[in-house]
Amino acid sequence: MTRSHALFILMLSTALPQMALAQAPEAQSGDADILVTGRAEKLYRATDTEIGRGSSDPLDIPQSVQVITSELIRDQGARDITDLYRNVAGISASQYATVTYRGFRQDGNFYDGMRGDPFQGFAVPSLFSIERVEFLKGPVGMLYGASAPGGMINYVTKKPQDEFAASLRGIVGNYDRYGGSGEITGPIDKDGVLTGRAGAFYEHVGTVQRNSDTSSLVLDGGLGVKIGPDTKMTVQLTRYEQDLAGRLRGIPIDEDGNFLADRTWNHLEPSDYMKLNGTVAQMRLDHKASDALSFNLSSRWFRYKEDQDYHEPRPVSDTDGDGVPDTVTREFRRQHRNIEGVTIAANMIAHVQTGPLRHTIAAGGDWYWQQSLFDGVSTRAGVPPLSLTNPVYGLVPVGGYDLSNGSVERSDTRSHRYGLYAQDQIDWGRFTLVGGVRQDWFDDADPVTNTAKTSGKRTSWRTGGIYKPMQRVSLYASYSQSFEPQDPSRQSASVGGPFAPVASRQVEIGAKGELLGGKLQPTIALYRIVRRGIVQVDPDLAPINGVDQMSPIGEVTSKGIELTLAADITRDWVLTANYAYNDARITDSAPGAAIDNSVGGRFPNAPDHQAGFWTRYQIPAIDAAFAFGGQYVSGQLARSGAHMKGFTVFDGSVTKGLGFADLMIRIENIFDKTYATSAFDARRGAFVGRARTVFAELRVNL
Repeated sequence: MTRSHALFILMLSTALPQMALAQAPEAQSGDADILVTGRAEKLYRATDTEIGRGSSDPLDIPQSVQVITSELIRDQGARDITDLYRNVAGISASQYATVTYRGFRQDGNFYDGMRGDPFQGFAVPSLFSIERVEFLKGPVGMLYGASAPGGMINYVTKKPQDEFAASLRGIVGNYDRYGGSGEITGPIDKDGVLTGRAGAFYEHVGTVQRNSDTSSLVLDGGLGVKIGPDTKMTVQLTRYEQDLAGRLRGIPIDEDGNFLADRTWNHLEPSDYMKLNGTVAQMRLDHKASDALSFNLSSRWFRYKEDQDYHEPRPVSDTDGDGVPDTVTREFRRQHRNIEGVTIAANMIAHVQTGPLRHTIAAGGDWYWQQSLFDGVSTRAGVPPLSLTNPVYGLVPVGGYDLSNGSVERSDTRSHRYGLYAQDQIDWGRFTLVGGVRQDWFDDADPVTNTAKTSGKRTSWRTGGIYKPMQRVSLYASYSQSFEPQDPSRQSASVGGPFAPVASRQVEIGAKGELLGGKLQPTIALYRIVRRGIVQVDPDLAPINGVDQMSPIGEVTSKGIELTLAADITRDWVLTANYAYNDARITDSAPGAAIDNSVGGRFPNAPDHQAGFWTRYQIPAIDAAFAFGGQYVSGQLARSGAHMKGFTVFDGSVTKGLGFADLMIRIENIFDKTYATSAFDARRGAFVGRARTVFAELRVNL
């Protein structure tokens, strides 16, 4: 952490109590109390989301929607998105920020409904500047354009608020964990024309593995301006910095999923590093022309840089001849990434009455451009191997490697996406019909690798219906589509290209409800997704000029069921739970050909079963709350074909009001279980699950 960063946090922590005193009359609302006497509907359940293009009740969206609220993020002490997967049916960890979503591997996230992810490399999105995380499941091509078939993750950022609020937090725990944060928001002038927000977060934490720790810094600010009674502009600026030990891979495993080394083993040297920094600037203009018509215009710019020196594991070997691998060969890599992108989006929402029909019409478009530069060099010459049982680090300094004859890799990928959409939601008594269409255009190029520019377009549809037998119960069915442009490397005319995008379609039926006055909130969704047009080498086509010809003949089908529940067991006892079953497999393929990221007819890091729960009980008499949660993930495949064992882990927390502050003590992986969350291939092994961690967090709300 630089001196300027430390000075910023010090100034913020000094200003918070002074501003709290100035706002003392407004600060007596009781927001500092840890006890929440409202039901789960208010604690962990969102009643409004913009993920369907326009503010909507999740009960009025004919697709499965799940929202992780700020209250749940706070109660679980979550720091990044991986801390939240256990709460979401149908999502499991894959690699870094990549997830398996309804059986499909995907990365790339949306922020306030826009593209522009500053965590595209090997970092994981921080939650400090995030108000809530929204999950819209299944294809979303009609709403957001090119996207993976499993669904989308949308991060809703914290904005300046009209009411004063401020907080300070400090944290300390095992594995050398320490840090703190401060936030303040509220009106700047007495008339409330200007509102502001400022926040700073810093945390350092290690892991159970040697030579592995992370330092994260987030600086976040925003300004709201009421241009008129019905017009408001909000601008935001966020800075991210992460200092990691290096690109952390997994530990090698055998065919039965057993680690070949102790979980403290690590392929990285103490000198390895990965430094990440990103800057995001965002603007949104909202205008309400009338009760029936509103507009918003937004833009998002980001730049993400990554510099790393690290040792990459290569195949394991048996050096003592006992038939058990005991050594990992390695290569050294020095890499630089520079990613920049910008989004512009506009949306219109209109409410129109035609006889007994109430129309909610959403229309708009978005434009996105991104450039990704990569420059890397690697070498195996002079890089010492590493024992799996008795690793010795620092045998050869990095400065001793000869990179002049190393393998060089460079690229300059430029992507362009833009589209227009229109959707009509028609309400008629107990029935709701939704229909929409979107037209997208895209192009990709890489002048450094001489990849020819490829372009195309795609039309996506979405339709659905909702029937409400009761006011707060929705029975729904929907059909939706999405698409993904083909990899530019497979679009060459020499292999039979260009090819149409990979297309996905989903049929989903389900039910959502709020029963017993909102005390019981169950959901169920059944879905079937078919992903077609995956390019493969076609054995029925003769090679041309010695080059194998390709065809879009690959197909994958994913089907499953998801259940979630939020419940008020009593006034002081709330529960959330989820379960998902998924079966994703190849249903059409060229004989003898493989589909990317597949193992036989199945896919790695795609468990059949997963479940999670979180329950919280508060005791007002002692001003305390007790929470307990768990996660189950069934066995899954590694890319090597190894069968990874399933796992079940538990965590808990105790929160105590101290009058001037709240103190939370949290334990993760209570029984210190050794397990793998997901895996790479044979040489890069499996990711180690988090060991038992204990931390205390002191929260002061002003």
